[in-house]
Amino acid sequence: MTLLARLDRLPLSRPHYLLLLIGGLGYTFDGMDSAVVAFLLPSAQDAWGLSNGQLGLIGSATPFGFLFGATVAGLLGDRIGRKKVMMYALAFYAVFSVVAAFAPNYEVFLGSRVLAGAGAGAESAIIAPFLSEFVPAKRRGWFIGALAGFFSFGFVMAALIGRFVVPTMDDGWRIAQVITALPIVMLLWWRRSLPESPRFLLQNGRVDEAEAVVADLERRVERATGQPLPPVPESAAQPVTNAATKTAGVNLLSALRFLWSPVMARRTAVTWLIWFVITFSYYGFFSWIPTLLVQRGITVTKSFEFSIIIYLAQVPGYFSAAWLSERLDRKNTIAIYLSGSAVSAFWLSQMDSPATITLAGAVLSFFLNGTYAGVYSYTPEVFPTWIRATGTGLSSAFGRVGSILAPTIIGLSAANLGFGGVFGLTTAVLVAGVVCVVVFGLATAGRSLEELTEPAKEASR
Repeated sequence: MTLLARLDRLPLSRPHYLLLLIGGLGYTFDGMDSAVVAFLLPSAQDAWGLSNGQLGLIGSATPFGFLFGATVAGLLGDRIGRKKVMMYALAFYAVFSVVAAFAPNYEVFLGSRVLAGAGAGAESAIIAPFLSEFVPAKRRGWFIGALAGFFSFGFVMAALIGRFVVPTMDDGWRIAQVITALPIVMLLWWRRSLPESPRFLLQNGRVDEAEAVVADLERRVERATGQPLPPVPESAAQPVTNAATKTAGVNLLSALRFLWSPVMARRTAVTWLIWFVITFSYYGFFSWIPTLLVQRGITVTKSFEFSIIIYLAQVPGYFSAAWLSERLDRKNTIAIYLSGSAVSAFWLSQMDSPATITLAGAVLSFFLNGTYAGVYSYTPEVFPTWIRATGTGLSSAFGRVGSILAPTIIGLSAANLGFGGVFGLTTAVLVAGVVCVVVFGLATAGRSLEELTEPAKEASR
């Protein structure tokens, strides 16, 4: 329709980049919170005399919370709006990060880590579908890939906190969690700066509000570029109606029924499997790499320093994949980076010196995070607007099953199979993901969200 064509024809400019920054900073703190746990475990063990089993539960607490947070965020995002969910999720996460920082015992710490993870998971699951609905088709892959790239900054910050805060201060592990709660100050900025998604507004029959959002964005883009706006394609000249759609009726059962209907089952299966494969591999690697390095004879301090190098490799991984997503399509980019991850995991399994382990780990980090850039771009594109947040949230939630299982499975593999077995297992999981994407994935580059989801729209009537 005309309103969405007006939105999609806009060139990327300062207003879009502001959205990228606001959403990206949220991902930075999500990544920092997720990664910092690996650096808290030794201190928590010393503080409360924890067993390895209890440490494993702490390692799984955040991804366990992510699972529920992502599921709830998707459902609420399609009901009450993307913007509200994103703001409240961030506040929820920040509050329980502070509770964890001052936890008097293991039980309170574990519970608050689960709840903080729920807030972070909700925010993480809603940002990509929300912002994808503002971006023109020809730049959407780069934009969402770059958005996901902000996770890498959070991981690097977590590694720096793990190296320079946790071991150098009294109660440094508690101070680290207070630092991760700082994004609460962003709430006022978000409340003032973010519009609601015009696609969500249209789906709920709020045409006047959608018109106001699009018109305001047009004015800001024209002012930022100093150029007249491109003309609206004639083929899009259709009237905008006030017909509300199915959004109000979205619940978990109806969502699952639609997502696994004949017209959507292939898309859903591919997307869920990709999320599981990459999240299992990612969390299995990053949650254990400091410990595995220590077990190879590297001191804790040196282990944290090597982790910083490995985490830094995330940055070019994300942004190179974001660039390729527009040129090779999201499907092909995911397949390439998954393949690189599989090769790197096998390479890592064969290494035995600290330097070569760090190098191979950095290359694996590069490819794993590049895969995430493709996945975050791909996922919102394959679901219709009325269920986009729910579809993305459930895909992310299914991936979190992998992140919950990974620390335990990797831990058992390390005990029974050794260092090489851990990454041999990771290689096998990644190869399965490559085959799935190449054979069954959907090409999405350069196509509008409506064009990509038209078959599903027709089937839902």
